This record gives sequence, structure tokens and C-alpha cells, in this order.
Amino acid sequence: MTTALYRRYRPQDFAEVIGQEHVTEPLMQALRSGRIGHAYLFSGPRGCGKTTSARILARCLNCEQGPTATPCGECDSCRALATGGTGSVDVIEIDAASHGGVDDARDLREKAAYGPAQSRFKVYIIDEAHMVTPQGFNALLKIVEEPPEHVKFVFATTEPDKVIGTIRSRTHHYPFRLVPPARLQDYLEELCEREGVAVEPGVLSFVIRAGGGSVRDSLSVLDQLIAGSNEEGLTYAGAAALLGFTEGELLDATVDAIAAGDGAGVFRQVDRVIETGQDPRRFVEDVLERFRDLIVLSAVSQATDAEAQISAVLRGLPEDQITRMRQQAGAFGPGQLSYAADIVNAGLTEMTGATSPRLQLELLCARLLLPTGAGEHGYAARLDRLERRLDVGGGIAAPIPAQAAASQMPVGETVSGEASAQARPVGAAERRGEDGSRGAGAPAGWRDQASRGAESRGVTARSG
Repeated sequence: MTTALYRRYRPQDFAEVIGQEHVTEPLMQALRSGRIGHAYLFSGPRGCGKTTSARILARCLNCEQGPTATPCGECDSCRALATGGTGSVDVIEIDAASHGGVDDARDLREKAAYGPAQSRFKVYIIDEAHMVTPQGFNALLKIVEEPPEHVKFVFATTEPDKVIGTIRSRTHHYPFRLVPPARLQDYLEELCEREGVAVEPGVLSFVIRAGGGSVRDSLSVLDQLIAGSNEEGLTYAGAAALLGFTEGELLDATVDAIAAGDGAGVFRQVDRVIETGQDPRRFVEDVLERFRDLIVLSAVSQATDAEAQISAVLRGLPEDQITRMRQQAGAFGPGQLSYAADIVNAGLTEMTGATSPRLQLELLCARLLLPTGAGEHGYAARLDRLERRLDVGGGIAAPIPAQAAASQMPVGETVSGEASAQARPVGAAERRGEDGSRGAGAPAGWRDQASRGAESRGVTARSG
């Protein structure tokens, strides 16, 4: 039997808590200056260190050399409250989900009147504090407002708004946050080195995405991967299969087919997704993540220190994967990437609660394959394609048939010159002015352009 990673590597002091410096540093300074509150409220998402910080605060308060910001770890109180310790009778953890009623609050109030048995303070850590009933909070109100000198309260909750305002106003509120991916990846790499586990590039990015910024959830996922690994360590393919993420090869094939406008190729990849039993919604999330990476890569590539910026923003990805993504970003333009990402994001929203995810996925792919789109982003996507045609043709755009040009022309756009004449339907009445001349009713600028075009065509005909 092995202890779970999140228990084995639980921080023992505030310096070991990662990603919460905005909380730990003020708490350490308060301990150094002796300005210690009688009640604290720790709030934030699950697995970000609220209960752990409450235990560390109890160690700091009851250390024989304290109250101190750095518990010694040698005294009886520090050893009892350390990971794997026996615990202390003066540090009481209460699960409010099962002890949040009026009777529990009255019992706590009566016991709090007695002094600590062997420590400096009696510390009550009330976990899941939002589960305390309003009646229970009201029963605690008086003792939280004016507790005995030897009592400290720490409320930990994921929903601080459900803690009644009269309690919140009597506490020092410290909001915890999710840990940034870069900081969390460094921490996971360090733990893998301690555990002696080899990790392929890209695996930890899967772990971080699965953990969602929660340290405890990320360590649980990493623990699961380590438990199922062999002598090769954590492999990219194994992590993708176990966690349900889309393999890079499938994503590359899908994005390349979209860039080339290859409808058959796109729907072949959709069929692979379904036949391999993957979740269509997770696949769409991964495609959206890929388009996000391509947008960032396209924008960062223009910077002077592009390589350093790419390594910082897309850290954890294999070098060959970044090379392939560079090629994919070059196959799109910035407008096309933004337009495609908007379509995928809208499709992902529509898939929520869908009864036929495959149908939604196929319709999404069909929208991605449309040659043009309406709206601002659609114009930008078409402009990107025209610019690439000019680049490939050496400054001369490929001719477009008149009927195709007329059919692709967005509503409200006009053309001038010969293209206008070609696009006009046969038999259409020509605009004439009051004097009967052709084109007199058109704006002056258009008439000038038309006349110059006619003169140039006449010169060409005479020279021929």
C-alpha cells in the first residue's frame, strides 16, 4: 500500500504552498508581527490548499517557538500536526456537511469555553463551511464575534457567498485561486523526479488540463498514471488514451484537412473519432484548443524573440509538435484561424446536452468547410485566402469566372469596370442619364474608371 501523492506531498509550511503567495505572505507577516486574527475565512476552488493552509496555520500558532511563520517541525505539536502525525486534541477539524446544525453549533460553543489541553490555542477548522445551516451560523455568531483568548476559528469553503454576512464580517477573508499551468507544471516535474518516473513531453500538459488548475486533482491524475505505467514511464499515447484526450496525430490530420478544404479527409477523421469510442465533445474541445494554440503561435511568431515566447506560451509540447503547428498556422491566415475558432466554439456550446453528438460534430465540420462566411470574420477569412493566392501567383490573382464571382459576391458589395459588365445578367436594362448617354446615372468616380478602362481596351485593340 502506498499513500496518495496529494497526501504524501502535502505542504508542511506556508513556503511550500504553491500558487497562493497572495495569501501565504500576508499570513506569514501577520504571524511575524503578532497581529493574529481570531477568525479566518479561506475560500476558493477545490484542491487549491484551503484546508492544508488551515492546518499549517494551526502548526504556526501552536509551535513551541511560536506563534511563528516557520514552524520548527521538532516540537510535539509540530510533529503531531505534520503529515502522518497523530493529530492534536487542541486542533479540531469539523466537517460542516454532517455537523452543521444548531445542536452541533451549541456543542462547539460549550466545548470552546474550556482551555486547550496541551497547546497554546484551541483551533477549530470548519471545512465546507457553506454547509452550515443559517440557524447553525446564528448559534455560532456570538462566540465567533467575541471568542475566548485561547480560541481561533478557520472557516474553509468553496462557496463564500453562502456563509452568512454576519459571520463573514467577523473574519479575515483570504480568497485562494487555481494554480497557473506554468507553475503547476514545474511542480509536477519536480515530483516526477522525486518519484523517479520518466515522463514523455506533452504528458504533463494532459495532467494539468485534466486537473483544471487544482493541485489535488492534478496529483490524483498523475498518481493514476504512475500507478498504471511500466518501466517506460509515462507515455504520451498512454496518457491520451487513459484521460480521453485526442491524440496529436488525429488532431493534425483533422486540422490539415480543414486547411486544405478536404471534406472527405475531415469526415474520415470524424469517423475515426466515433469508431475508437472517443467522446465527440472532448474531441471538439481538443480541436478548439488546437486552434487556440495556432492563433497564439501565429501572433507570437511576429515577435523579435519568437522562439523564447513560443517556449513560454506553449510549454510542455514536443518540439516536433510545435514544428507541425507552425506549418498548420501558415496554411491558415489570422482571420481564418479566428473565424474557425469562433465556429468551433459555437459548435461546442451547441453540443451541450445534445442527444446526437455525432450529428452535431458532422454539422460543425460542414460549417468549417464552407468556402466563405458572413460577417466580419468571414470577410477576414476570404481576405486571407486572396492574399495567399497573390503570394503564390507572384502578385497576380487567379482569374475567377464571372458567374462564380457573381454568386460569391456578398450582399451589398459592388464591382466596377469590366467585371461589372461581365457579372451583369444578359438582357438587363442599362442605366442611362437624362441625355440618354450610357452610365450617366452612375457616380462620377465610377464613370471615370469606366471611361479609362474603355480607352485602354481601345488602345490595346488598335495596337493588335
